[in-house]
Amino acid sequence: VQLQASGGGLVQAGGSLRLSCAVSGSIGSDDHMGWYRQAPGKQRKLINFITSSGSTNYLDFMEGRFTISRDSAKNTVYLQMNNLKPEDTAVYYCASGLDLWQASTVRYWGQGTQVTVSS
Repeated sequence: VQLQASGGGLVQAGGSLRLSCAVSGSIGSDDHMGWYRQAPGKQRKLINFITSSGSTNYLDFMEGRFTISRDSAKNTVYLQMNNLKPEDTAVYYCASGLDLWQASTVRYWGQGTQVTVSS
């Protein structure tokens, strides 16, 4: 199984980006898909995940600016990021597994895509 993340780049504060994560190979039918991010010198942090049945979570620190979605036909998960702030600068990783609440229980990781937000 490979997770290929793309869509990162340099954007000005207030701008938007959409990240994509394409899955090649077969993940478990119950596996969730999600996104983490890791800023320099900090731990990898969960952004959100979408379950195999399509449910998502709301994490307060995202302030409603990030939306996760999944296209099962394309085996791809997306992260739409709006109103980006300099503090959103990080490497963004897609992830898959049965339990995505903690990085230690993620089964598969993508390679990461850099997002840089300038002020």
